[in-house]
Amino acid sequence: MALAAEAFKQGQQLVDKNLRFLEEEARLHAIHHPRMATRNTERIKLRTLTLREYGRADGGIPTLVVAPYAGHTSVIADYYAGQSLVETLLANGVAHVLLTDWHSATEDMRDLEIDNYLADLCVVIDELGGLVNLVGLCQGGWISAMMAARFPDKVARLVLAGSPIDAGAGDGPLKQMVDRTPLSFYEDLVRTGGGLMRGSFMLQGWKNMHPDEHYFTEHVDLFQHIDDPIYVAKRETFAAWYETPIDLPGRWYLQAIRNIFKDNLLARGKYQALGKILDLKDISCPLYLLAGERDDITTPEQVLNAARLVGTPAAQITQRVVPGGHIGLFMGGRTLADVWPEIARWLVAP
Repeated sequence: MALAAEAFKQGQQLVDKNLRFLEEEARLHAIHHPRMATRNTERIKLRTLTLREYGRADGGIPTLVVAPYAGHTSVIADYYAGQSLVETLLANGVAHVLLTDWHSATEDMRDLEIDNYLADLCVVIDELGGLVNLVGLCQGGWISAMMAARFPDKVARLVLAGSPIDAGAGDGPLKQMVDRTPLSFYEDLVRTGGGLMRGSFMLQGWKNMHPDEHYFTEHVDLFQHIDDPIYVAKRETFAAWYETPIDLPGRWYLQAIRNIFKDNLLARGKYQALGKILDLKDISCPLYLLAGERDDITTPEQVLNAARLVGTPAAQITQRVVPGGHIGLFMGGRTLADVWPEIARWLVAP
């Protein structure tokens, strides 16, 4: 009787654990509304972005973090209390931080071009006094490099983190995919999305790059840790960001695929922005290049090759390759603790 009672108890515990697991899986994949972790105010709101302001407006040259615009929200830069790039900058001497909180594209935005986004960034920089430090993350990096090349007098210092400046370099998985996939495929995706590149399409693509992790390992890990409230809370925070993609204007997206990633026009000095052919040699401000050793989205050479493309003297260029992959560059606990404090001090150095 004792054995039977214990077996029943263990069976019931397993049933209860399975139910908690299924409930949590449903919660993780529900519609979320990810929010910035650090207290901020809305400085201005434009068609393409809301400018989030942190810290003191009298804190010297403003530091503008240009978040990726690649299918996920800008929460990647202000992710979690104790695990936030914005919070790290503020805690290490950067008194005035601003963040581009990109809007999900609506149907009336489907024909917006890269120039429209650059024009709005010009408005942002002028709103901040006409001179900023730019911190470009991933896709926000090539946008920042464009700004620094087109308007070098508006940029005091430039950080490019995981940014594909020389998109034709290396042989990473993303480059291979773009090279072998005809432009017509991307055009069909935009057409299917009603003129938009749907975030849900991109999310599926990112997951398919690591199917074992997203379709198997993460579910096993959740089941094993379903009784750990700290683990579950962190998974929910990550899912609120990762599982809630945003849409991009179809024209913007196709320009990026064709001109930046397929034809590599920016690195080749043939990209035209706001009426002028951009020459990266016009970038002469101090430059900090940060790459991930195992980054399969933006391989290190795509970032570091910027050192020979810009006009900044070699003595004013810092290059650093850190352990880890792509997302870890912006929200990884180790990189935030070991690297970004150094970048913060570099940003405010005389």
